[in-house]
Amino acid sequence: MTTERERRFTGPRRGQLAFALGFLAISLLLLVCIRDQTVWAAKTGLAAQPRFWPAIGLGAMVALGGLHLYRLPWRRFTRFDRAELRRWAAALEFVLWFMGYVVAVPYVGYLPVTMIFVPLLAWRMGYRSGRMLAISVGFAVAVVLVFKMALSVRIPGAVLYEYLPDALRGFFILNL
Repeated sequence: MTTERERRFTGPRRGQLAFALGFLAISLLLLVCIRDQTVWAAKTGLAAQPRFWPAIGLGAMVALGGLHLYRLPWRRFTRFDRAELRRWAAALEFVLWFMGYVVAVPYVGYLPVTMIFVPLLAWRMGYRSGRMLAISVGFAVAVVLVFKMALSVRIPGAVLYEYLPDALRGFFILNL
């Protein structure tokens, strides 16, 4: 049964409780870890301490997150909250794609992994025609050429390159 306060709330309801709980939990975690991440410098004024302003910010995050949670007109999850959480979790899929890419590059190499992941992501996003997949492979090659050759970005050679003949190994490490 809904209360008068719940009925009068005009804002969007879905995801509010999950956001408030998540924000408060992350803020508390960061505040608890502040001693490991910052220092208290001797012979330094209070406002110049490396820990002072982060502690103020995190303390405000905890206090205001708690106030937000306290002032919510409802404190139970509904099916709309669960649907909103699924929508938020769907974005984490691309974080996993990126982490897989980052983990694979040191083993397989920048060019091969880029040429594999870009078409896979294009396929995942719904671009499934042969033309679009060919464009994505061309884009992957262009990205590697721009970063490695034109911009001279240093990306470590892959473990797989160690199995190549000496002349090819040097070329692959420097250019691909």
